[in-house]
Amino acid sequence: MASRHLARSIAMQSLYEWDFAGKKEDLKELVERNIQEFGPGLEDVNKDFIRTLASGVKEHMPDLNQIIEKAAPEWPLEQITIVDRNVLRLGLFELLYGNKDEVPPKVAINEAIELAKNFSGESSGKFVNGVLGTVYRELESGSTSSP
Repeated sequence: MASRHLARSIAMQSLYEWDFAGKKEDLKELVERNIQEFGPGLEDVNKDFIRTLASGVKEHMPDLNQIIEKAAPEWPLEQITIVDRNVLRLGLFELLYGNKDEVPPKVAINEAIELAKNFSGESSGKFVNGVLGTVYRELESGSTSSP
């Protein structure tokens, strides 16, 4: 598994665990534990990437949730599976707030789709693709204000 993909997987697993526990646990502690458990030998730059993704999603969660609700109005946030919800948050964070030179938007979308397929299922990949694709098209057309 490529280092960046593994980093995203660890960030998603940490966000899933945090969300599953009702956001009562310390996300930073979960991230560090998961880095130790699932990412032995990862370079520091990828460990920092994991921390940036997890903390960025947490910091921007109200905005990310609002965007998900707008892009998938037929799916109330609490009805989206925990995995899919956090994959969407992660993908949106990279799409909206990430370094576009490091991770182009289409790469962020494709990575989120792969996470959904690996951790949730084929139909989840299609759902994530639909939501992130909608947001991306709105960004490209300028109909959504960029953060």
